[in-house]
Amino acid sequence: MPGPSPGLRRALLGLWAALGLAFFGFSAVAQEPFWADLQPRVALVERGGSLWLNCSTNCPRPERGGLETSLRRNGTQRGLRWLARQLVDIREPETQPVCFFRCARRTLQARGLIRTFQRPDRVELVPLPTWQPVGENFTLSCRVPGAGPRASLTLTLLRGAQELIRRSFAGEPPRARGAVLTATVLARREDHGANFSCRAELDLRPHGLGLFENSSVPRELRTFALSPDLPRLTAPRLLEVGSERLVNCVLDGLFPASEAGVYLALGDQRLSPDITLEGEALMATATATASAEQEGASQLVCIVTLGGESRETRENVTVYSFPAPLLTLSEPSVPEGKMVTITCAAGARALVTLDGVPAAVPGRPAQLQLNATQNDDRRGFFCDATLEVNGETLNKNESAELRVLYAPRLDDSDCPRSWTWPEGPEQTLRCDARGNPAPSVHCARPDGGAVLALGLLGPITRALSGTYRCTAANIQGEAVKDVTLTVEYGPSFEELSCPSNWTWVEGSGRLFSCEVDGKPQPRLECIGSGGTSEGVLLPLASPEPSPRAPSIPNELAPGIYTCNATNRHGSMVKTVAVSVESPPQMNESTCPSHQTWLEGEAAKLTCVAGGRPSPQVRCSREGAPLSQRLHVSRQDAGTYRCLAINPHGTDARMVTVGVEYRPVVAELAASPPGGVRPGGNFTLTCRAEAWPPAQISWRAPPGALNFGLSSNNSTLSVAGALGSHGGEYECAATNAHGRHSKRITVRVAGPWLWVAVGGAAGGAALLAVGAGLAFYVQSTACKKGEYNVQEAESSGEAVCLNGTGGGSGGGAGPEGGTKPADTGEAPAGGEVFTIQLTSA
Repeated sequence: MPGPSPGLRRALLGLWAALGLAFFGFSAVAQEPFWADLQPRVALVERGGSLWLNCSTNCPRPERGGLETSLRRNGTQRGLRWLARQLVDIREPETQPVCFFRCARRTLQARGLIRTFQRPDRVELVPLPTWQPVGENFTLSCRVPGAGPRASLTLTLLRGAQELIRRSFAGEPPRARGAVLTATVLARREDHGANFSCRAELDLRPHGLGLFENSSVPRELRTFALSPDLPRLTAPRLLEVGSERLVNCVLDGLFPASEAGVYLALGDQRLSPDITLEGEALMATATATASAEQEGASQLVCIVTLGGESRETRENVTVYSFPAPLLTLSEPSVPEGKMVTITCAAGARALVTLDGVPAAVPGRPAQLQLNATQNDDRRGFFCDATLEVNGETLNKNESAELRVLYAPRLDDSDCPRSWTWPEGPEQTLRCDARGNPAPSVHCARPDGGAVLALGLLGPITRALSGTYRCTAANIQGEAVKDVTLTVEYGPSFEELSCPSNWTWVEGSGRLFSCEVDGKPQPRLECIGSGGTSEGVLLPLASPEPSPRAPSIPNELAPGIYTCNATNRHGSMVKTVAVSVESPPQMNESTCPSHQTWLEGEAAKLTCVAGGRPSPQVRCSREGAPLSQRLHVSRQDAGTYRCLAINPHGTDARMVTVGVEYRPVVAELAASPPGGVRPGGNFTLTCRAEAWPPAQISWRAPPGALNFGLSSNNSTLSVAGALGSHGGEYECAATNAHGRHSKRITVRVAGPWLWVAVGGAAGGAALLAVGAGLAFYVQSTACKKGEYNVQEAESSGEAVCLNGTGGGSGGGAGPEGGTKPADTGEAPAGGEVFTIQLTSA
C-alpha cells in the first residue's frame, strides 16, 4: 500500500498539533472556536490518478465525522479527531469533497476542490490532399482530444520547423477539455515534399507541475503544376512496315517533372519511351515499329499525366510497305572478255532505274549487258526504285560490284618506286598491286636480306634502308618492280667519330673531325661556350674532300665547345673539350748555345724546351750522356747536343759549355833559389792557374823599393838588392770567382860588420824613408785601385802596404835565403790595400 500523500502528511501534523494543545488544559481549549480542516484544500491530479485527503478538527471530543465525495475510495485511516482517505481513478474534471465533524451540537465543515488534467497524448493532423495544385489553398487541421484543462493548452501548426500559426486557449472554463486548430495555407512549389505537423503544449508549471508536449505524425504535402499547353509530338508522317522510327513527345511547365507519367502508343501498340528531364521540361523518346497488319492510316498518341490531371496530343501516321530493289549479276566474277548481264527489279508498284536508265513501266525490271575488261574490275552498278505514298515520293536503291579476273599490275600510284620515311614512328609500308584475284605482294632485297612487312604497322629503322624487289602474283600471272626505301633520321654522335676530348697540335695541319650520323646529312657547328673559347667557331674537317675546306688556323683557343648537329628531323648537342698541345721547341732564350759552368759546383745545363705536354730534355756529349758527377770539373768543358722530346716530335740544339774555375797559385819561386847578397839581383816568378785568367798582384816587405814587374805581373825582379829587400813577398791571383795567394821569404846577407854598419845606416835611412812612405801611402797610394807599373816603378806607389807599412815583414836569416809560404786568401787582421801593377 502506498504511503500517505504530502497533503495527508500535513493533515496528520496538524492533528498532532491539535492534540498537543489539549495537554495545556481543557479549559483553555474550550474557550477557542472549533473548526474542521481538509488538506489539501485544492489539488490538481492527472486524470485516472489517486489522492490522499486528510480531514481533521480541533474539537476535543467530536461526536462523529466523515468525508463526502463521489470519487472512488481505496482505504481510510482514522483517529479521535481526524481521518485520512485515499481517492483513486479520479476522472471528473472537477469535484468538491466535504470534510465534516459534529461537535457540541454543531456541524463543522471544510470544502475542498479537486481538478484533473490530461496530457496531450494524442495529437492528430488531418490527412492532406494526395496532390495539391500550386497556387491554391488547402486546410491544415489539428485535433488534441481530451487534453486539458484547455486554458493551459497551446497548439502550433508547423511547416518543417517553421511555425505557421500558434494559438493559446487561456481564459477557457476549467472544465473544458480538448482543442482543435485549423488554418488555410496557400500551396507553393517549395512546399512539395514538405512535412507539416502539429505540436501541443500543456503548461502546468504555474500549478507546480511541468510542461507536457507532444507532436503529431508529420504529413508530407505533394504540390504540382501542369501547363495548360498540349504536348509537342514529333512523329514521321510515313512509317514503313518493319522499319523503326523515333518518336518524341515534349511538354514544358511540369512541376515536379519527375512525378509525371507518359503514355505513348501507335494505334493499339503501346510504346516504351525513355524519359529525359531537364528542369521543368519532359521529353519522352520511343522507337515505333509498324507491322503489316497496321498498313494504312494509323494514329500516334502521347498523354502526359501529373497530379491526377493529363494533357494529350494525337498525330496521324501512314504505314506502308516498300521492299528494297533486287540487283543481280549473271556472274559476279568473270575473266576478261566474257559477257555479263545485270538485272534491276523491285515491287509491283515501284519504278526501277539501272545506272540512270529507267524501266519501261512500274513493276518491270531493267537490264544491262557488257563485255568485261580489266577496267570493269570493281565497277559498281546502281539500281534505284521509287514509290509514291500519300503524295510523297520514296526512294530505295541497291548496288553491286563486278569482279574481273586479270594479271597483277604494279603502278607507281599504288607502289611508288621510292619511299622516304622518318625513323622512329610506326608506319605502314604499302606496295599495292592491281589485279584480280588480289595479288600477293612480296618485297625483299635481291641479296636475300631484309623483307618488308607490307601492310603491317611497325617501327621504321635505318636498317630497312635499301633497294627491294617487289613481286606481285596471282593465278593470272605476276609483275616485278624494284623500289628504294630511304630512312631519314635525326642527328646522332658516336664517340669514335666525334670524340668528347680532342687535342689540337700546333703546326700539325689537322682540323677537328666530327662525323655526325643522320639523314639528310646534318649541318654541324661547334661554338665555344666558356673561357677563352667563348663565341669562337671551331674549324671542322670536311667529311669529304672539298676545294673549299676551312683554312688551317695558326692558333686555336682551348676550352669547351658545344657542337650542334641539325637536320629537318631534329638536332643533337655534344660537348667537346678542346686542348692545345705543341711539339718541342728550343731557342736561344730557353737553351743558350753558349753556357758557362763553375768548377766545383753542381753540373746543370740551362736548357728547357717549350711545348705541350712538357717535353723531356736530354743532353749528351759526343753521343755520351751528360756526366753524372756531383761537381763540375774543367774536363766537362766541350760541345753538347740537347734533344727535347714529347709525343708530338723532337727539337735538337748544340750547346758549347765552358768551365771556369777559381784561381790557384800553382808556383812561386825565387831565382837564384838561395839567398842574395847585398847589391845582387833576384827574380820572383808567380804562375797561377785560373779561368778566366787571373790578375797577379804582389805585396813586398815594407821599404822594399825599386823593383820591376813583367807585363802580366807574373815576374817581380830586383836589381841591386838592399837589406830592405829582404823579407816576405806575397803573390796573389784573382779572378771573378775568387782569390788565392802564396808567400815566399827573400833573405839578403853579407859580411857581418858591413851588415851591421849598413844595417844601422840602412836602418836609419829605412826609418826615414819608411815614415815618409807611410804617410804617402796613407794619403795617396794605399787605396784600392789599379796603377801603371811603369809610372810607379821608381816611387813608393808600386808598393802596397798593410796597415802602416806592415805585412808580416820577413826578416833575413843569419845566412840569408828565400822561404815561400802558401797563404791562400788575404789575412784577416787589418785591411789589405792591394796595388795591381800592370803595364801601360
